[in-house]
Amino acid sequence: MRKASMHQIKIAAAMLCAMAAGHALAQAPAKPAAPAAAAKAAPVAKAGAGFIAPVVKGSGNVIDSIAVVVNDEVITHNEVTKRLDAIKLRMRAQNAALPPDADMRRQVMEAMIVERAQFQLAKEMGVRTPGDTELDRAIGRIAESQKMTVQDMRNVMEKEGTPFAAFREEIRNEITMQRLREHEVDNKIQISEAEIDTYLSAEQAASADKVELNISQILVSIPQNSSPEQIAARSARADEVARQIRSGGDFAKLAGTYSDASDALSGGAVGWRDPDRLPPVFAEALAKIKQNQITPVIKSTTGFHILRLNDKRSLADTGAKDIVQQSRVRHILLKVNPTLTAEQAKRKLTELKERLDNKAAKFEELARLVSVDGSASKGGDLGWLEPEDMVPEFATVVNTLKPGEVSGAVETPYGFHLIQLMERKSEDMSKDKKRAAARLIIRDRKLTEATEDWQRQVRDRAYVEFRDEK
Repeated sequence: MRKASMHQIKIAAAMLCAMAAGHALAQAPAKPAAPAAAAKAAPVAKAGAGFIAPVVKGSGNVIDSIAVVVNDEVITHNEVTKRLDAIKLRMRAQNAALPPDADMRRQVMEAMIVERAQFQLAKEMGVRTPGDTELDRAIGRIAESQKMTVQDMRNVMEKEGTPFAAFREEIRNEITMQRLREHEVDNKIQISEAEIDTYLSAEQAASADKVELNISQILVSIPQNSSPEQIAARSARADEVARQIRSGGDFAKLAGTYSDASDALSGGAVGWRDPDRLPPVFAEALAKIKQNQITPVIKSTTGFHILRLNDKRSLADTGAKDIVQQSRVRHILLKVNPTLTAEQAKRKLTELKERLDNKAAKFEELARLVSVDGSASKGGDLGWLEPEDMVPEFATVVNTLKPGEVSGAVETPYGFHLIQLMERKSEDMSKDKKRAAARLIIRDRKLTEATEDWQRQVRDRAYVEFRDEK
């Protein structure tokens, strides 16, 4: 079993929380959220989620105090320091350059303000928070994706200084926030048939090889209802950051110091992106620069962006993209648990394969008896699958099988499988599927910008009062 770091676990958690989000709202009708800043001038601070009440020792020294008021809740200095220390620990583990401490603290505080304002909005909108059973399942999937048991994952966290109870609440909150974003942003994105037609025409006309770009960004945001003078000041700030980068400044460190994006404390790293899924103005600017260069400052509705092209890789388009190979597959799945070790699972599947090879049993009968996933009632039948429907370990084995052939025990993040290929066929990607794929790409383009704009609006509507640390 391979070891995973806390950083890898967090990446897996982020991906799986999005899948676990499900329906955004509870069944009860929700009232619309009202702008908090206009409602009152000085709200009374009270304990909110994660609030640590000020504690006074016998000497009268306050050992915690309010850092910032967000609407009618507070964030304490201890909460900010705890979050800051965790980020520093992660950055040092990755050998990343640390921005000045004051800048990092400002970035952390801003991120916590946005989180708190979003969480308050989720409560107002009636967004359903996952219960313990649902949370346990989500954490189990995170552990499976890292080929670990939940206990193994817990051991890694506690060794690296993260309490498991805190991780559970972080995942609970992330699922809740994802549900809120689905309702407030995802479900409101509209794509016209004309946009799809334009995209497909452009794709067909493109002659260059397909590429993916690894990019980083620095965002200097523009608050809502900014005056021309404020916008000019933010533009000058972005220009100064770009000047420092071109003069040899460390991009990651400057991102941690100046960027208002959520990825600021990750050095501005966005990762690998298909240019087709980026806003067109971003893709056009990136197409004009070379590796390790930055774009000119780009203005969007959310602010001023500086993009860095870290790397580029070819996705050579052979023209066979429209031909999709489909496999009809069934399987028997066993999961490792406190009563079944990995060795026992493999041994049991080997015994079942011997029975199948000797024609002493039928695959569908054994699947109904021992398989532990939802396909068991259908004799393990997973239906027709395309390569992207399967995890890599599963797809690799399916590609080697002949129709009717049964594999040996195969390990994936979900457990151990016996796999039988029932049929295989190739078919042209239909016009409807092409349009559906185009719709997803266009939606991804719009989603990033819409999410940033929505987060800025939530932040700008909140009443925020900073308190000096005494």
